[in-house]
Amino acid sequence: MIRVFNHYFHRQTLLQVVCDIGLIFLAFFGIYLLLFPDGLTYAVTATHGLSFLGGLLFINTASGLYRPGQCRSMSQLCARAALALFLALPLAYVAFNVLPTGFANREEMRWLTMICVTAVIAHRVYAAHADKWAVPHSRILIFGSGTQAQLVARAITTADPHVEIVGYVPGPNERDCAVDPGKTLLGPCSLKDRAVQLRVTEIVVALSERRGGSMPLRELLDCKVAGVKVSDLSTYFEKMLGQIRIDQLHAGWLIFGTGFAQGAYRDMAKRVFDLVSSCVLLVLAAPVMAVAAACIALESRGGVVYRQERVGQNGDTFEVLKFRSMRVGAEKDGQPQWAAAKDDRVTRVGAFIRRFRIDEFPQLLNVLSGHMSLVGPRPERPFFVEQLTQKIPFYAVRHSVKPGVTGWAQVRYQYGATVADAQEKLQYDLYYVKNHSLFLDLVVLFETIGVVVSGKGAR
Repeated sequence: MIRVFNHYFHRQTLLQVVCDIGLIFLAFFGIYLLLFPDGLTYAVTATHGLSFLGGLLFINTASGLYRPGQCRSMSQLCARAALALFLALPLAYVAFNVLPTGFANREEMRWLTMICVTAVIAHRVYAAHADKWAVPHSRILIFGSGTQAQLVARAITTADPHVEIVGYVPGPNERDCAVDPGKTLLGPCSLKDRAVQLRVTEIVVALSERRGGSMPLRELLDCKVAGVKVSDLSTYFEKMLGQIRIDQLHAGWLIFGTGFAQGAYRDMAKRVFDLVSSCVLLVLAAPVMAVAAACIALESRGGVVYRQERVGQNGDTFEVLKFRSMRVGAEKDGQPQWAAAKDDRVTRVGAFIRRFRIDEFPQLLNVLSGHMSLVGPRPERPFFVEQLTQKIPFYAVRHSVKPGVTGWAQVRYQYGATVADAQEKLQYDLYYVKNHSLFLDLVVLFETIGVVVSGKGAR
């Protein structure tokens, strides 16, 4: 994993982006030499080429082509590639259709660019599929053999195929073995010697029992001095899964660790970003919002937009705006309820606008008013906040930043309708609160496009 502006990326993801940039650059350079050997049109083609490059990277990111592909089948990869082509080919056509009328070889430039785009996206599918069989580039030794070691091993296997677990070293006070006995490493050998012999790149401390001197601090320090990374479970989950696990968390790690940086300059930059982005999005979404409002009014009686009290930054309440997707009187007894899958309170139009998150568009007005941000934790109703604060540790930490129209938890986890779901989403919210930046906001916005297009996780 590589950390960029406080956010962790898979090494392979960054390599894929750099590879695509290189391929597009070489393709444009070749097209330029083929069509314009005199070099007089360099400035014009470079401007259009760079603009198109940015658009293509945006489309590939939003289509999910840069997300780890080990959990996706070839058909899923092809479906994402088809979506990227559907968006990128018209972009290529339009980008080079606005070249000056007298521009030489204009038609050839356009068609060669479209062929180049198809080749780059096809290569991305091939690379993602071949990536599943790549040789592991990280060798992990897990210090522990209990339930915590089993938990981290499962997470590693699911999240990154390029990581190989070379074995487990049981802790001194661990009695029960929950991992593969065949990979359990026994004997008097020190941690440092094992790490050197097995060519280990990182040791993950995953002890189920830490009391009674079970943590060999000197041995772990020797490993770190020898160039082997040493991570505790909380740090490893943070960089591997983009979450801060509640079951491994203690207040000291939050207090004395990095992150949770706040300040006037950061708040001001985020506010300017929110204002500019929400204004642009409102203009772009205006036709869709008008059609949605008309359909809601025609299908059922009641207001088109409804207001609902939610908890915002520092625990202050505000009224969130949403398109009405349920019938009037959906909560007749006045008792708040989470939306369920195939909820019979949802109208036909409501089901559609929920699937593609159109019901959330009016919240851009909440962003303009300053009650919400474009990216942040999902705002919850006071009734649920009171319950969840009592049942889930550190739940109130998510209220240290403004709630968002979209967020890291929303793009990483499906809609939650239970306390267990709320705890899972909180783990992603804590990651966002700890590491939030404008860069992470942009990452979330890119992934939100893919979620909206696919309708993933909607209720």
